[in-house]
Amino acid sequence: MSDQAEKKQTRTLEGRVTSNKMDKTVTVLVERQVQHWLLGKIIRRSTKLHAQDDLGANEGDLVRIAECRPLSKTKHHRVVEIITRANV
Repeated sequence: MSDQAEKKQTRTLEGRVTSNKMDKTVTVLVERQVQHWLLGKIIRRSTKLHAQDDLGANEGDLVRIAECRPLSKTKHHRVVEIITRANV
């Protein structure tokens, strides 16, 4: 019973908003650093994710997003908080 009482850990990521032109949706660029499989050099990889935005994030903002149930065909993340606002 104690296993059910515990909250399920949701995966959170941080990224920069690249587009807010859609209605209640933002595109977030998430960058990560991985090691090259042969050379061992650290290289930068990026992923663009669509997220539900109820907080009003603008382009250039640094946001934290969390996984959630599928909200549309491509949207399965939600903006949890805006970490820093972009300088306009």
